[in-house]
Amino acid sequence: MELVAFLGEDSENWGQITGLINRGNWDKIILVKNTQTKSFPINEKTELITVESSKKLLELKKELMQKLKGKFSEFEACVSIASGTGKEHMALLSALLSLPVGIRLVAFTKNGVEFVN
Repeated sequence: MELVAFLGEDSENWGQITGLINRGNWDKIILVKNTQTKSFPINEKTELITVESSKKLLELKKELMQKLKGKFSEFEACVSIASGTGKEHMALLSALLSLPVGIRLVAFTKNGVEFVN
C-alpha cells in the first residue's frame, strides 16, 4: 500500500512522518511538500512532489490532481496530515478523492503505525 504525507514547513511535526516511513510496510511513499519546505531525507521508495501552497485552494487541488494522477497501484492509500496547513490538507484529501483514490488516515503512535479511521 502507498503512504501519502504532506510535508509542511512545520518541521516539528516531521517526527510523525519519519516514524510512519520507518515503521510502516509501504510499497511506495509519496511526500508532497510546499516549495518553501526545507529538505527532508528520502529513501529509494520515496517520491517527492513539490507544490505551490500559496495558490488558491481549488488551484492547489488541481495541481495536486495533475501531479498525483497515475501514482497509485491500488484503489486506496494511507494518508498522513500530521504536517502542513488546513488548506494544504483540504487540497490533498480533495485531490485524492477526486482521482479517485480511497483514503485511510494513518498515524504513528507509541503503539506503532495505527489507522485512525
